[in-house]
Amino acid sequence: MILEVADIRIPPGQQAAFEAAIQHGITSIISQAQGFISAEVQRGIESPERYLLQIRWATLEDHTVHFRGGPLFPAWRAIVGPFFAEPPKVEHFKAL
Repeated sequence: MILEVADIRIPPGQQAAFEAAIQHGITSIISQAQGFISAEVQRGIESPERYLLQIRWATLEDHTVHFRGGPLFPAWRAIVGPFFAEPPKVEHFKAL
């Protein structure tokens, strides 16, 4: 299993709309992707315009090749992309 962590920053005052959009995007788009296991979103306390999106994938390629290179990625970005104050920083992790 691979954990994708995306550090997302949005403009101030957009929290409610972004939270609705990201939940919609997870349930309607990402959950349909090959290798998707689960997803979770955390909102910053000290920085309420900062979010951490954590997605568990079966393999790294399920995210980097199949999802990002497939037709679901543009649909996902159309939902959440308009809220990004800057490009998200994305990294992958694996359990020890």
